[in-house]
Amino acid sequence: MLLNQILSRQNMLLALKRVEQNKGSHGVDMMPVQNLRQHILENWPSIKEAILQGTYEPMPVRRVEIPKP
Repeated sequence: MLLNQILSRQNMLLALKRVEQNKGSHGVDMMPVQNLRQHILENWPSIKEAILQGTYEPMPVRRVEIPKP
């Protein structure tokens, strides 16, 4: 199942490393990227289970308009 591949530990760690390397900005929850790793370590099992059960409701995404010619 594709969702299991997406939610695999290896894929999630790769995504986390990319965000940390890019020094990503905080989301709508205002959590600094520096706190993200600890948050994921503490909460990943319950987040993953909610995603697999279809009950996870993510927060809205911050939107930034980028002017284009």
